[in-house]
Amino acid sequence: MEENVKQAFNQGNLRANAAYEMGRRRFTIDPITRLEGHAKVDIYLDNQGDVERAYMQVPELRGFEVFSLGRPAEDMPQITSRICGVCPTAHHMAASKCLDDLYQVEPTSPGRKIRELVYNAFMLEDHALHVFVLGGPDFIVGPEAPPAERNIVGVIGKVGLDAGKKVLSARRRVRELIAYFGGKVVHPVLGLPGGVSKPLDPADLPRFKELANDAVEFAEWTVAILKQIVLGNPDYVKMITSDAFTHKTCYMGMVDEQNRVNFYDGKLRVVDCNGKEVCKFDPRQYRDYVAEHVEPWSYMKFTFLKQRGWMDFVEGPETSIYAVAPLARLNAADGMPTPKAQAAYEEFFKVLGGKPVHHTLANHLARAIEMICAAERMQELVNDPEITSPDVRRVPTAVPKEGIGVVEAPRGTLFHHYQTDERGCITMANMIVATQNNAARIAMSVERAAKGLIKNGHVTEGLLNKVEMAFRAYDPCIGCATHSLPGHLPLSVHIYRPDRSLLRELKQG
Repeated sequence: MEENVKQAFNQGNLRANAAYEMGRRRFTIDPITRLEGHAKVDIYLDNQGDVERAYMQVPELRGFEVFSLGRPAEDMPQITSRICGVCPTAHHMAASKCLDDLYQVEPTSPGRKIRELVYNAFMLEDHALHVFVLGGPDFIVGPEAPPAERNIVGVIGKVGLDAGKKVLSARRRVRELIAYFGGKVVHPVLGLPGGVSKPLDPADLPRFKELANDAVEFAEWTVAILKQIVLGNPDYVKMITSDAFTHKTCYMGMVDEQNRVNFYDGKLRVVDCNGKEVCKFDPRQYRDYVAEHVEPWSYMKFTFLKQRGWMDFVEGPETSIYAVAPLARLNAADGMPTPKAQAAYEEFFKVLGGKPVHHTLANHLARAIEMICAAERMQELVNDPEITSPDVRRVPTAVPKEGIGVVEAPRGTLFHHYQTDERGCITMANMIVATQNNAARIAMSVERAAKGLIKNGHVTEGLLNKVEMAFRAYDPCIGCATHSLPGHLPLSVHIYRPDRSLLRELKQG
């Protein structure tokens, strides 16, 4: 086994460092790739060359909750959109909804519909980014392909130049819609308490109707590609449904009154690993249902179901660990709100053996189904007679105090919670982001994949990439998930003797 490890390392084809200590071997995948933010994976092998433990560690730390203090609340949609350049619209919209609640003002109907139009456009283009650039290359190009080919260039090489142009064109046009209302794509200026800053000019409506129609076709085309390349490959299906990529946890997602998936508004529904409803609550009640746990090896907090209590990284009917993101949303809902997405939803569960689906890699297929839903909802909204109304904002008059806003980000449920003084300046800001909600399951997925794939010290670049696929399916945003800084840096340093016994522990904070 040791010779296998040394040979693989010496060949220089691993993005890993091998360390030999007291009969154990450690592989560090640093950096892990095709995600937002920075993290690494440490894999420890036992004397037989099997995986003893594996950790996804998040070393970066950011302080958005702290330097929001003292700022006017109406600045929060712009401040929080800077948390992430990939999903700024999710934070912008959650913050805008939080301001509605804070100032006790209901947006006008046209204002709300413009928000939802922009948000569904964002969901579509962000999902397309993951399918074709971040997660998709593992399937389209192949998990064992050379690292230099597992990217958008490799994808274009597989699906063809015309297909590549189709992807780039679709994302560009959808992003132009976001920029039309928000002034720019990356950090939009759109949401205000009580509505939005800009109406839709009737003269511009025809091109957005055309865009919505094309978006539906693009989303259906994306699903067809994944069905052909992924579900049409027996080896891929075997990998997706293998124990290495399967967990039985709870699932959370936002639903409408008919328990159908809703990205913008609704109640939060949680089901267990058997699909039974555990709870359903208004976003304002999130503190009664969601709590956070801290581990010493990561700056990322781990959320869990508060009423069940923290039970460690375990799965099963009684676990308090839940997942969010596309697969979780489909599991937590009873259906989709649009017809073509509903048909794809039904086929998804039929092909993968019934509901709920516990296969982590199935997130990619679920993501494509949500693309259809977002495109169809865009289509509905641009054909709504109210969408060109100039009545896009209701000006608030109440004294602000406390507000909570929740949306379904592409990566899962996103909570924003602010408190202010009587002047409307932030005195408390709390954000629980999608990747935090997924953090416990991601940790389990990385370790499960490592243990299931690495045996007898056999380690290759392809195997390490498959371990990365375990977290990549969640499309994690580490920059979002490590936003919290409580004013000081809690630090714990363990110093060990050569026999690995603890010599000294140093703590700060």
